[in-house]
Amino acid sequence: MTSLKSQRRLAAQILKAGQNRVWIDPEKMDDVEAAITREEIRKLIHEDVIKLLPEKGVSRVRARILHEKKKKGRRRGPGSRSSAAHAKISKKEAWMSKIRALRKRLRELKTSRIITESTYRKLYKMASSGRFGSVADLERYLKTHELWRKR
Repeated sequence: MTSLKSQRRLAAQILKAGQNRVWIDPEKMDDVEAAITREEIRKLIHEDVIKLLPEKGVSRVRARILHEKKKKGRRRGPGSRSSAAHAKISKKEAWMSKIRALRKRLRELKTSRIITESTYRKLYKMASSGRFGSVADLERYLKTHELWRKR
């Protein structure tokens, strides 16, 4: 098998494409080998002995499937979110879960008569203002300020 380097190069120049996209008919290798001028190469291109392969592109199929799923609302969970802490759980979501836990604990303490109504009111307001970071923080506050109901 002989090298068709120069023929391939000429064909690529004539077809205005890269050498990798030039296809040479394996049946007519001898004709191509004999062709050494541009005119001869043009003739072979006309006879479809030398052709241009189509360009390879990047398939959009996977991208389209993902786009459809995202339009439906899939793939948007906390695992897909990257960035700051509030990207995983929004500041509002975090606040809602915290305040609900605090208010639930305060209700429990009031109904089981561990704290008085007035203490409950005061602590409720403090929780709303963001004084407590967690339920544990609330209970630490109760302990340090001795707000448990006296037996």
